[in-house]
Amino acid sequence: MPRDGFHLGLMLALTFSTGVIDAVGYLGLDRVFTGNMTGNVVILGMAIVGADDLPVLGPLLALVGFMAGAALGGRVLKGAGPGWTGRTTVLFSLVAAVMMIVAVVLFVVEDDFSRATGITITTVLGAAMGVQAATARFIAVKDVTTVVVTSTITGLAADSVLGSGQGRGHSLRRASAVLLILAGAAAGAALLNWHLGAGLILSGAITVVVTVLGAIHARHHHD
Repeated sequence: MPRDGFHLGLMLALTFSTGVIDAVGYLGLDRVFTGNMTGNVVILGMAIVGADDLPVLGPLLALVGFMAGAALGGRVLKGAGPGWTGRTTVLFSLVAAVMMIVAVVLFVVEDDFSRATGITITTVLGAAMGVQAATARFIAVKDVTTVVVTSTITGLAADSVLGSGQGRGHSLRRASAVLLILAGAAAGAALLNWHLGAGLILSGAITVVVTVLGAIHARHHHD
């Protein structure tokens, strides 16, 4: 399979995974987004003026964690070759490991954990999503960042037949990214009815599969 098409499929899978994680963070962990930092910035702005008793510390630390994770990803990938490399595999493996570990913690503590524990979890997940975002940015699949779809929706509408009409060839991937993060959020919300850690297990499993397939494909492509 061509490399670009294969990478597109992998990044779309991670986009679905992000929807799951954000549903867990927002609905299960004190209204904090761990992937969509635009949402956190907006929540933080409203919370600062005391609107609707919104949390301040959680979104702030998730944002800091995300930036730290993205910085780590950028540092590790500095000087790496284009496309999927061994460093890419390491970084996505780290993301998967964090998700699985946090899921285990949530299953162990059940629903009986302190607010400090919840904030720690969202900060760690924010850092993991920062690593994912930086790595996905390095792979550079057009219109698919895995963590946000606002720019994707903008491009979808602006280049549609109602806009410039120049979106031919990109509309499907853009629509797919939007629908997948939507479906992921729905799946994450549904899994909360079972357990808070269930969505993270699903996201971790998806990331593991993406990592393994990406590494195998990169090795064969290189060969």
